[in-house]
Amino acid sequence: MAMTHREALEVLAAHRGGRVVLTTHGSVDDWLALSDTPLDFAYAPGAMGHAPAFGLGLALARPGRGVVVVTGDGHLLMGLGCLATLAAHPADLCLLVMDNGAYEVTGGQPTPGSGRVDFAGLARGAGVRRVYSCAAVAEWEAVAAEALSGPGPVVVWLRVQARPGGRAPTAMRPLAEQAERLRQALGR
Repeated sequence: MAMTHREALEVLAAHRGGRVVLTTHGSVDDWLALSDTPLDFAYAPGAMGHAPAFGLGLALARPGRGVVVVTGDGHLLMGLGCLATLAAHPADLCLLVMDNGAYEVTGGQPTPGSGRVDFAGLARGAGVRRVYSCAAVAEWEAVAAEALSGPGPVVVWLRVQARPGGRAPTAMRPLAEQAERLRQALGR
């Protein structure tokens, strides 16, 4: 059985260290229940698919800090070109793809290719060298420390259970406040 979204994030929380964690739509509320530090940034704009680029910018600007971007399959499908961009820019960035096969926060519509898209294969095909694929929480727990250490970029494809009746996330804080907390935490 696939892991729950919450289980996947609990493993991340146990291994994140001092990394910045950017969450997107489906992960924002669960992550807020697990962590609320200045290094947590809820990136839930109206336009989906841009979190990997934002995370890459942070990772390039702050080498050695480490950035984890938690995004969904729907987000990634809207910007698959980000995989080639990540591969072309070595940075301490880990992209966690939470694949539940649905656009969860807009009503649970199936994502294109749901159940058929191989996100690990797409990442490798784009040139990402460090790619992990986990369908159960035990698999994710077994590779999390390794995946979150070492050279980036890293893509981790996590198959998680769909959650019917999803909704848009509640903002942790206003975006300007989040940005200022992150700037202070990063010494800017």
